[in-house]
Amino acid sequence: MTEASDGARLTHPETLAAQGGEPVDPVTGGVVPAIHPSTTFARDAAYGLRGPGSYGRDYNPTFAAPEALLAQLEGGSHALLFASGMAAATAAFQTLRPGDHVVALKVMYWGLRNWLVEFCDHWGLDLTLVAGDPDSLRAAMRPGRTKLVWIESPCNPLWDVMDIAAAAEIAHAAGARLAVDSTAATPVLTRPIALGADLVMHSATKYLNGHSDVLAGALIAARDDDFWVAIKHNRAALGGVLGAFEAWLLLRGLRTLYLRVRQASSTALFLASHLQKHPRVTQVLYPGLLDHPGHAIALRQMEGGFGGMFSLRVTGGFAGAQAVATGCRHFLPATSLGGVDSLIEHRAAIEGPDSPVPPDLLRLSVGIEHPEDLLADLERALGPSA
Repeated sequence: MTEASDGARLTHPETLAAQGGEPVDPVTGGVVPAIHPSTTFARDAAYGLRGPGSYGRDYNPTFAAPEALLAQLEGGSHALLFASGMAAATAAFQTLRPGDHVVALKVMYWGLRNWLVEFCDHWGLDLTLVAGDPDSLRAAMRPGRTKLVWIESPCNPLWDVMDIAAAAEIAHAAGARLAVDSTAATPVLTRPIALGADLVMHSATKYLNGHSDVLAGALIAARDDDFWVAIKHNRAALGGVLGAFEAWLLLRGLRTLYLRVRQASSTALFLASHLQKHPRVTQVLYPGLLDHPGHAIALRQMEGGFGGMFSLRVTGGFAGAQAVATGCRHFLPATSLGGVDSLIEHRAAIEGPDSPVPPDLLRLSVGIEHPEDLLADLERALGPSA
């Protein structure tokens, strides 16, 4: 629970999210906050600022409610909205200086991994990509030189589970900060800052918005330090800021976050458990399954579910996987994840020949449809079970 704004009671995060952080607009009394489309703000007679900001590249009143809400839900000190998840992630890496050492995962969101490899080469950063286990992470650290460790949990699209507390301990022992991409878990299931993380990133396009109609990103800081000041500077200087309408839509999506994530998590577990028995499925990758290698870690750091994402490996290789993806009716063959509608994607076809993802792997984003309809859809696309 979180202390309410009036200090008189403790409020559950579900209530904070449902009310958008504040139940009533303090100026107008509206139960839905206003959108402020202005990109510039007038000054007073003494040419001083009338409010907190002067220009839309570093300030907009529409940001205040979703940023404050995200900071509360994640247990952080401050939050910033960005134009996309990539804009948020890159703002963090662009605080680093040539010669700094960065550690990241070999298997992570491929768009960020590919950008990071190129950026480190151009920017003069030393990059080490590691497997997602504490021993590999510890071996990669260079005390005094390693400045940032970037992990995901669960990791897209194999859904390995990183031990966030262990990663934080290892990073801090080497003098580095730990950043966690928690897009798949959301603050509903995991709060990385409570486990020792210094920075949390979300592609808010996904679960935080939840309706596949907003591009957005977010960073949440454990503390307001020099690193966070540099990130704020990067957002303003480089212009990766979210639009006012998109910020308003994001807040609207956050109001149903807990309902959506819990429903998707419940259905994903239902589907993953059933599909383990299908003869065309060679492997189900989902942290909620008892035989998943990261299940014990997931039990420790995920509360109330294991997420709405899982992957299948199917017979027939590349062609067989693609046929299943295009053979579904309720699971739409499309990129992205975290929306109310279920999506299926053949990752190898998207990532190309250099992808570390197996060619027979399908990534599924479970929405809020009826579980039986989704199971029937997948079974039909997979073909007869006998």
